[in-house]
Amino acid sequence: MTNISSNPNVKSIKHMAFAVKNARKALEAYAKFLDVDAGSTIHEYEKSRNRVAIFDLGGIEYQLCESMDEGGRFDAWIKERGGEGLHHICYEVGDIDKALAHAEAQGGTLRLCKPCGVYGSHPHPEGYVAFLDNDAGGIEIEFMQVYSDEELKKYNEVQGI
Repeated sequence: MTNISSNPNVKSIKHMAFAVKNARKALEAYAKFLDVDAGSTIHEYEKSRNRVAIFDLGGIEYQLCESMDEGGRFDAWIKERGGEGLHHICYEVGDIDKALAHAEAQGGTLRLCKPCGVYGSHPHPEGYVAFLDNDAGGIEIEFMQVYSDEELKKYNEVQGI
């Protein structure tokens, strides 16, 4: 029997992010072995200095994340661990404040979002996000409360990151 979490805040996995040395080459491997679209868009995020290939596989969004600069977030992670791999899992939550309160009540601490300079919940392109300084089995934890249509419209007017 599978144990199911009783945490009502977690809805699903929003995405899984992999630290890679080269997003294009990693995407080519997914295309070759798992029939992912090799023409998937690779986004360049100037503020965070990351290059990210994004695609859907089995109903889950994958992000292949490459630092654009030596010593960047994903480059440093790869060097620290000696190889590429699963960097973090983003969990979609219904209420990010409740999810963070629950995590903090269990001893969790908030991690700084370096590109934004913010601890805790703050706007990103798809929703409000926050990162824990704690990990689970070496995998970072991110929470995201996906925007409502009205919140997305407001975000697009100010471009949070």
